[in-house]
Amino acid sequence: MVSQADILHAKILIVDDQEANVLLLEQMLRAAGYDRVSSTREPTQVCELHLVEKFDLILLDLHMPAMDGFQVMENLKEIETGGYLPVLVITAQPEHKLRALKSGARDFVSKPFDLAEVLLRVHNQVEVRLLHQETRKLYDKVVSEQKVSARLLLDVLPRSVVERLKERPNAAAELVTEGYAEVTMVFADVLAFTKFSEGAGAQVLTGVLAELAAKPEAGARIIGDAWLAAAHLPDTVAHHTVAAAQKALDLRAALERFNDHGRYRLEVRIGLEAGPSLAPVRKGKGKPKGKRRAAEG
Repeated sequence: MVSQADILHAKILIVDDQEANVLLLEQMLRAAGYDRVSSTREPTQVCELHLVEKFDLILLDLHMPAMDGFQVMENLKEIETGGYLPVLVITAQPEHKLRALKSGARDFVSKPFDLAEVLLRVHNQVEVRLLHQETRKLYDKVVSEQKVSARLLLDVLPRSVVERLKERPNAAAELVTEGYAEVTMVFADVLAFTKFSEGAGAQVLTGVLAELAAKPEAGARIIGDAWLAAAHLPDTVAHHTVAAAQKALDLRAALERFNDHGRYRLEVRIGLEAGPSLAPVRKGKGKPKGKRRAAEG
């Protein structure tokens, strides 16, 4: 939420060719507690100033020589790509108010100035502007997280399962299976990983897991909350049991490297599964079934 301190710390630009108006508005705003107020009497400088300072509100006089307020707003539209003009117009002509609003201004104040009106309208427009910026940040964050989720989906599941889930949008909660005649898989239980994961984001966790897997191109996948290091699944490997054992050794070595340069000391318990397998994959769950060949160690 936007606080009163945020509002009073907003960047405000006053644009008026009349020095007396500029001084009066500056005095009003500073007396009310606004501490980042600047001004210009040159309308041709507004866009350049806004590009540099990114003002939260521009108090813009409409009647000025060389370039009037309407021309300034048209120029501002070219640099405010989001479509939101943080402009509060200043006018003594009632007929200009509606035109200004149609041109993109958020509100207006009338001349001669009324102190209460100026402060109320400035406060309201700064608050709306800051809320708009917060909403935009939240939207960008959601879009970014959606992109990460889409990337993680490709990293998490075998591509054949991913493609089927894409074809069936509602299949995330349904059971999807992959069957193999003879497989060997390595199960790694990383101890103390929950504590480590509490302070890390999805991208960091994925990077750490990829490092621990040692050879992610060998077919390592995340299923639910478990890290599955699979020896070249779903491709057939002649000596898959040996390859899986080597994968376990690689995993231990990767964990040692991680501990050498990290502030967390993680440990791992490893188990091997071998035999026919039907690998169910469900959102948040997934346990391949097979005959146990080696005990956890």
